[in-house]
Amino acid sequence: MRIDKFLSNMGYGSRKEVKILLKSKAVEVNGETVRDPKVHVNELADEVAVAGERVEYAEFIYLLMNKPPGVISATEDKYDPTVVELLAEEERHFEPFPVGRLDKDTEGFLLLTNDGVLAHELLSPKKHVDKRYFAKIEGLVTEEDGEAFERGVMLDDGYVTKPAKLQILKSGPESEIELTITEGKFHQVKRMFQSVGKEVVYLKRLSMGPLELDPELGLGEYRHLTKEEIELLKTRK
Repeated sequence: MRIDKFLSNMGYGSRKEVKILLKSKAVEVNGETVRDPKVHVNELADEVAVAGERVEYAEFIYLLMNKPPGVISATEDKYDPTVVELLAEEERHFEPFPVGRLDKDTEGFLLLTNDGVLAHELLSPKKHVDKRYFAKIEGLVTEEDGEAFERGVMLDDGYVTKPAKLQILKSGPESEIELTITEGKFHQVKRMFQSVGKEVVYLKRLSMGPLELDPELGLGEYRHLTKEEIELLKTRK
């Protein structure tokens, strides 16, 4: 890989900006100053440093976001702000995308990555990856609703959902629940409750697969996954 492409990929600016950086004699490869943007480096073997600081090569990026309401789970949208717009430029240059979608008014756990293979694994219906939600429901949620969800309910388009696990936290005129599903149909949680005559008034995703929403993240905040968390995602059973 050319040194200018390597540094651009790692967030050191456009190719033009990287050329200026190279001319300033700030870049070293294996201890030797490099000024020619056409010089090739082995991103896995060569040691690259900028202003004396080693550049760690990363092909993929993995981010955990606490998605706020009012933001679209997409890379771009003509009318509304997107989750990608909440990222700093140093993350955006990796071109991450949200793994699955949360509705515009839904908040909570959202994974963003540019690792297409992992994203496919997490979203594949055959993998049955758990997604757990907290919701406030207008209406009295009952054990009968839980039994119906466990069997699978028919949505408004005739689709019958896979078995889901309902936990009632508070039962009353406005109930509070946790629901674990293994698929991600459009507005699925809302439509499941509609099928039993109730309405979701607040929805938050708490977890996906083995990972939980980080309680330290405020709405709209994000962080990089740790190496251990990435390994958990890739080796989950």
